[in-house]
Amino acid sequence: MNEYHKAALEAALKTEKMGHPLYFYSETDSTNERIRLLALEGAPEGTLAVAEMQTAGRGRRGRAWDAPKGSGIWLSLLLRPNIPPTQASVLTLLAGMALAEALVETAGVEAGIKWPNDLQQNGKKLAGILTEMDCDMERIHSVTVGMGINVNTKEFPAELEDIATSLYLETGRAHDRALLAAEMLRHFEGLYAEFLEAGGSFAPFRERYCRKCLNIGREVRVIGKETYLATAVDITAEGELIVKRKDNGKEEVIFSGEVSIRGEE
Repeated sequence: MNEYHKAALEAALKTEKMGHPLYFYSETDSTNERIRLLALEGAPEGTLAVAEMQTAGRGRRGRAWDAPKGSGIWLSLLLRPNIPPTQASVLTLLAGMALAEALVETAGVEAGIKWPNDLQQNGKKLAGILTEMDCDMERIHSVTVGMGINVNTKEFPAELEDIATSLYLETGRAHDRALLAAEMLRHFEGLYAEFLEAGGSFAPFRERYCRKCLNIGREVRVIGKETYLATAVDITAEGELIVKRKDNGKEEVIFSGEVSIRGEE
């Protein structure tokens, strides 16, 4: 088994900013919480918190995230982008793209992206992304991009085994967590620089994202102020999901909320 600790991660990093400095915790409540507190203390952009085990990991909508010791990658990255708060949600999509690219390179796995924040393989969740922001009406103070990746998990609790998977279960072999984390950060650093150069626009990434997006062309259930069935048809230049409702045929743009692919709820 490849080593996974602070020195191994630092040795694997090939980035200028992302992952510097690096805080490694053998156990913590949540890496997103560690980054939130570090941000309040003035930590620089690129600060990374990594945990071997999380006791209070979270997914979207406050759900618990199973983060046992010795099997996965649980990390959070601090960003301080000079963009309007309304554009920050795109960072979740860029993180998904970065991870998808890193998975191909390091594991040979072509995972798909389930808009906006999950990666799936064979219909099961492989990774999740949780982005949280500290801002006022006009300015972002910090953005925390948290990621949980099931890497070398050999089995899941009964309530998760039908909906979750890992790189180990998909490939039949163990994977180098330090290398995967480092490659994800390298890809993200490039995408993030391109994003800032484009003034915070998702337009340069839209086609690349759509090729990886599992929702496009699929029937989905949209869960928000109301719940309805629709077909996902496209992604906007702002990174929002365009769906065509089943009940009235109208197209709607989904800014937030939950979108589940039918048959995989």
